[in-house]
Amino acid sequence: MKEIVCSGALIYACATQRFLFLHRVKKKNKNLWGLVGGLNEKNESPWIGLQREISEEIGKTCITKSIPLETFVSTDNHFLFHTYLCIVDKEFIPLLNCEHDGYAWVSLGKWPRPLHIGLHNTLKNRINQIKIETVIKLLQNDDIIFPHN
Repeated sequence: MKEIVCSGALIYACATQRFLFLHRVKKKNKNLWGLVGGLNEKNESPWIGLQREISEEIGKTCITKSIPLETFVSTDNHFLFHTYLCIVDKEFIPLLNCEHDGYAWVSLGKWPRPLHIGLHNTLKNRINQIKIETVIKLLQNDDIIFPHN
């Protein structure tokens, strides 16, 4: 059986402390809120695939930091979804492609509904919640923890 590898970005804007979600209009996840991301192409690493998906779905975006959040692996080990926490300095208006008809910047825990079930599970996972909260706290002391070049 072929392995399916996908990547997604939970994008966080430091200036407003809010996260970007997209409203999907295509295929089986129609009318659900989710992340930027999708299927990695053949021989594409999860991070390279995500960079391509970001560019395709919301346009060129200046990500200042990227932190792997979670890799979901299905029980049969044939589906992997890599979720990254991607940091931007400030909110922006995404240049949506035909896969989405809307976007929302939302505060921690104020996720839009209905949320994609896999993303819902990722965001409800206590370990992931702690990781996100920790990164946000560290970003508040950005120059100390992540010095600029």
